[in-house]
Amino acid sequence: MAETQPQQTWTAVDAYFDGLLVEEDAALTAAAVDSEAAGLPAHQVAPNQGKLLHLLARIRGARTILEIGTLGGYSTIWLARALPEGGRLVTLEVDERCADIAAANVARAGLDHVVDIRRGPAIDLLPQLTDLEPFDLVFIDADKPSNPEYLAWALKLTRPGSIIIGDNVVRDGAVVDSAGDDPRVQGVRRFTELIAEHPRLTATALQTVGSKGYDGFVMALVTE
Repeated sequence: MAETQPQQTWTAVDAYFDGLLVEEDAALTAAAVDSEAAGLPAHQVAPNQGKLLHLLARIRGARTILEIGTLGGYSTIWLARALPEGGRLVTLEVDERCADIAAANVARAGLDHVVDIRRGPAIDLLPQLTDLEPFDLVFIDADKPSNPEYLAWALKLTRPGSIIIGDNVVRDGAVVDSAGDDPRVQGVRRFTELIAEHPRLTATALQTVGSKGYDGFVMALVTE
């Protein structure tokens, strides 16, 4: 079955582990349902991936989180719930409709006092964050051609010990196509190359399969 129907198998395995290990409550479920009903792209992280982000933020002891790409606020809720009292999450979204839906989802989850949704192109909003406390975790999940620029800003807005996570870097395996003309793939490749070259970063990448298909993420630690 795994060879002839891999997606069916991946989805079933995700459902098995989610049922045992992932506490997706009414607010998270509603955020996903409302995003789909509004016609937003089905690009939000899967429940187990949201839980992974939540755990990484808690393991890091993050008090400040930056998210680049809000969509409907599903991952925003997972990350914000990892924050301690007094913690803060800033999330950047270029699409007004996505931002409106995310704001409603975040408010329903009781997190609007924690989450600061900023509207506009991330590349214009990032310079406005330099006066804030450095971020302990940065989650990059927006337009892939801009990933190299987002990485440069993430480095300016973090400190030693911060974590930078880039999502959707495998792209069904297309990341290995150095000659391709897909700007999303080339953005991911340059992003990963810059991480590999940077003296302040140590990193790894993981391929993932599951209900969201075949993809993966890069995770980097700021060392100095």
